[in-house]
Amino acid sequence: MIARSVVSPGSRLARRFCTAVSAQAAGGEASASAPPPPAAKTAAESRAATSKHRSLYRTLSGLGADAGTVAGALNQFILEGNPVRKDELVRCIKELRRFRRYQHALEVYEWLEKRKVTFSVTDHAMRLDLIAKTKGLEVAESFFNSLDPAAKNVSTYGSMLNCYCTGLIEEKAKTHFQKMSDLNLVANSLPFNNMMGMYMRLGQPEKVSGLVDEMKQRNISPCSVSYSIWMQSCSSLNDIDGVENVLTEMANDSEDKSTWNTFANLAAIYTKAGLIEKAELALKSLEEKMNPRNRDSYHFLLSLYAGTSNHSEVYRVWDTLKTSLPEVNNTSYLVMLQALNKLNDTDGVRKLFEEWESRYRTYDMRLANLGISSYLKGDMYQEAEAVLSDAMQKCKGPFSKARQLLTIHLLKKGEAGSALKHLEAAVSGEKKDDWNWSSELIESFFLHYQKTEDVDGAEEFCRILKHFRPFDSDIYTLLLKTYVAAGKTSPDMQERLEGDAIEVNDELKELLHKVCP
Repeated sequence: MIARSVVSPGSRLARRFCTAVSAQAAGGEASASAPPPPAAKTAAESRAATSKHRSLYRTLSGLGADAGTVAGALNQFILEGNPVRKDELVRCIKELRRFRRYQHALEVYEWLEKRKVTFSVTDHAMRLDLIAKTKGLEVAESFFNSLDPAAKNVSTYGSMLNCYCTGLIEEKAKTHFQKMSDLNLVANSLPFNNMMGMYMRLGQPEKVSGLVDEMKQRNISPCSVSYSIWMQSCSSLNDIDGVENVLTEMANDSEDKSTWNTFANLAAIYTKAGLIEKAELALKSLEEKMNPRNRDSYHFLLSLYAGTSNHSEVYRVWDTLKTSLPEVNNTSYLVMLQALNKLNDTDGVRKLFEEWESRYRTYDMRLANLGISSYLKGDMYQEAEAVLSDAMQKCKGPFSKARQLLTIHLLKKGEAGSALKHLEAAVSGEKKDDWNWSSELIESFFLHYQKTEDVDGAEEFCRILKHFRPFDSDIYTLLLKTYVAAGKTSPDMQERLEGDAIEVNDELKELLHKVCP
């Protein structure tokens, strides 16, 4: 049975907890004693339900690292007079999962478990995935093994296989797949897709065709995802004829399996191979297949046309998107800015960024970073700095990428003193965990100090850097190269490496001989 009303408002949560039976849900069975289905909701009831869901989801999605617990938020929500149903919470779990809020999604399941809510097999499968993402494979395995035999079906077995494949644990994935096969749980293309995807991520595309052959031997028809992975494997093997043979087989199998995603995939393959004319023909097929109300398809078109360096088509698709979907959101602006950036259309980036600034609803730092990058390409430092200053008034960040862009620009202009002061002021205003030290930033500083033979500057930079992250062999290599470039020695350098437990490789060994003879 599935709990319809999880908790009702009242003075004591435990006392007000109740369960009821509802109609069949995903992966669950309807009880023989289930009440008749409710009458269709009125428009007012639908609006009220939507409003309540939004309120509940806002309560959960608003939780941050230091903003309370899921249990506390749900308990408070109920005590404020809001009854909560299991199906409403599962909907929230799915949304949290979609936005990679895995820990909070899992905590909702844990809260439900404490209230003795009955879970469907689909719930177990989704929870298994969340456990693997937040607590690791070993915990996920323990959870799977602890499930009641009745709960171990194609959904939970499939979820465990996905965990192994995502974690690139090849041997366990193969063993688990075989167990599924022995239990007659490999009845469609999904388990094969998981295995094929794993081999692609492992850099073994040659193993994909064998899985396709096995699928056919079992009279399992490849789905559109199977064909897509198969095409990608041929591309990885530089077998364009193989890609086109897969496309032909897919068309002969079923026209329905050739979706707009198929042609997006094909266009990307052709572009990578330098076959621009074929790529653009694939993009035309994509436009014929796509739903004009599907925003994602426009995003693919923008990115792929930018990949073919077709400036006019990028602007045409952008105009079509704005006509079809007048409420242009931040993501669409971001994709278009990225496309223009790929085309080195600096003026276009700046104009579009200014357009977004004049009409955004929610400030998005990703777009600000692109605006800053564009101004810096045009050597317009003051304008770029003004974008960051404006962003700091309008959103909570993170600002580390923007600040690093500005710092790297100063270094390239030879203004290391200003760059270091800017960096020091920037990192002092960021939480330690929020500051992301890019390898480009670190290398840019050391490259400058090597060119100027400035050991003191390099050591001052190291002082700041060490406050935020432990040193590794790469950082010591860059520091020692600065000493070598300056022709200076450091008798205690060997002790410093030992103090930081740095493993001395051949390159470091050679540098140490020069720096501390």
